[in-house]
Amino acid sequence: MTASSAPARRIPWWSAVAGVVAGIVLVAVAELLSLAFSASSAPFAAVGGAFIDIVPPALKDAVIALFGTADKLVLNASMVAVYALLTALIGGLGARRPRLAAALLAGLGLLAAALALTRAQNTAADTVPTLVGTAVAVPLLLLLLRAVRGPAQAAPEAEGGDEEQSAWSRRRTLVGVGALGVLGVLIAAGARGVTATREAARRAAEYVLPAPADPAPPVPDDAQVDVEGMGPFLTPNEDFYRIDTALAVPRVDPSTWEVRIHGLVERELTLSLEELLAEPMTEAHVTLACVSNAVGGSLVGNATWMGVPVRSLLERAGVQEGADMVLSRSVDGFTASTPLEALTDDRDSLLAVSMNGEPLPQEHGYPVRMVVPGLYGYVSATKWLAELKVTRFDEDTAYWSTRGWSERGPIKIASRVDVPRPSATVAADEDGAVMLGGTAWAQRRGIAGVQVRIDDGAWQEAELGADVGVDAWVQWSLRWADATPGPHTATVRATGGDGEEQTATEANPAPNGASGWHTVDFTVE
Repeated sequence: MTASSAPARRIPWWSAVAGVVAGIVLVAVAELLSLAFSASSAPFAAVGGAFIDIVPPALKDAVIALFGTADKLVLNASMVAVYALLTALIGGLGARRPRLAAALLAGLGLLAAALALTRAQNTAADTVPTLVGTAVAVPLLLLLLRAVRGPAQAAPEAEGGDEEQSAWSRRRTLVGVGALGVLGVLIAAGARGVTATREAARRAAEYVLPAPADPAPPVPDDAQVDVEGMGPFLTPNEDFYRIDTALAVPRVDPSTWEVRIHGLVERELTLSLEELLAEPMTEAHVTLACVSNAVGGSLVGNATWMGVPVRSLLERAGVQEGADMVLSRSVDGFTASTPLEALTDDRDSLLAVSMNGEPLPQEHGYPVRMVVPGLYGYVSATKWLAELKVTRFDEDTAYWSTRGWSERGPIKIASRVDVPRPSATVAADEDGAVMLGGTAWAQRRGIAGVQVRIDDGAWQEAELGADVGVDAWVQWSLRWADATPGPHTATVRATGGDGEEQTATEANPAPNGASGWHTVDFTVE
């Protein structure tokens, strides 16, 4: 090995670090500046949102089935990994062709800025954070490449004290570049934290809930079955599932928010939040479910919602003859196609402003979202609501109905075993019995009964918790007497209030919801 060949192997490694650090600075500057713009003006939010828009439904279901509500965390982590690899490759290339590396980094930034323009709530101004971040990162990359290249090249020529000085120079450069990268990460994370804190403070200061004109009945104590390990009847806000297309939660200013009702109506309506809060409010216990929920899955939650009945607003607008659908639109461009009859019949379809007695959490649609009992969320539960267009199914299509999902999305009757957990080992009580528990739902019909089978035995009737209404789930329990030690399987099925029995036929979530009986394997000690 010659002295001149050693630097050639060192430089790409050092340069790759420089590329990653420059990339971090680009994102950090953009994240910090995005606080003054929309949530999707930040580069990762723009790129991730564009990716979500083009992802095939089958891949979406596979990711949700594998990661559940952590799907966005996985997407963010994947983008970080890919971005780190790309910037490392750009930096490595910069060891010999720094101008080309700078051009490629600029290209990444310009691509992210262009994708920011594809977000529905963004304007040309929302490209500013990424463009400024790019303008800072590109010359920084050239400076870092020069800084790490100088010490590396000088090292082979150093002798004695000069060699020690060169080694110290390399270490100092490494520390400086590393510190810059850490600072960039802290700035990006801090910007996200500032956003969350600021939104929470704004909700507390500007959002006062009115008392409902039509309150929900109190939840009786025996709606919660007495089985250790069962979740609460009302799902806490922080535990409620979240599945939507918003990688960056939209930041909505309640002082300027409004909802527009138009389309096939006699009179267009536009209401501010203040005007909406002045309307008579209805409170209701409603279970929501995601169409991507697998049999026995956790993408379902039960909450007490308060809001304005949609039918009252549609009556005021005057729906024209021939309309059969309402296309709801979020501030971030998401749309849902809700059958008109689901918004005009006697069910508690709401423009909700409250969840479990509190203002809507930002991630669940603050300040206003749709809640429609009996329909999967992808056709009804639009968050961060901005618009209701009265229209027809043969004239308008929604976000997921253009991606292979069914148009109307009625929720299927479903049940699951919550206790024992899969693969759990349980102990029988002093009488040799084991308690099982779970949940069943059939919105708009209610649950008339739940049956449980242990292994290949006979179906046994489970005891139901108190009925809180046809739109809320029901908890169930079963005391399995004379439980025998060893491995066992519990299977559950439900019967709806209309007499429909839950089907054993298995179906995947796409295109209109999963079906089949839930089974859990467990062991009795």
